[in-house]
Amino acid sequence: MIRLHRIGHDHAELYLNCQLVQQVEACPDTTITLVTGSKVVVSETCEQVIERIRAWHASVAAAALAGDVDPAAVARR
Repeated sequence: MIRLHRIGHDHAELYLNCQLVQQVEACPDTTITLVTGSKVVVSETCEQVIERIRAWHASVAAAALAGDVDPAAVARR
């Protein structure tokens, strides 16, 4: 999950399952559309959202390559 902030609520954190992201667009606020059809408007830029998604995927890949992933623990999430 990645940490974001809803627009207008800069002090309240929102954790988003980035595996559900279908698209990220600026119109003009950054709007994230999920595969469920839900939309979330956040204060971060499109570039920041994309970088956080990339970093999350990289951290998962790095943990898997290092052998730090317990398949049973992942299945319980």
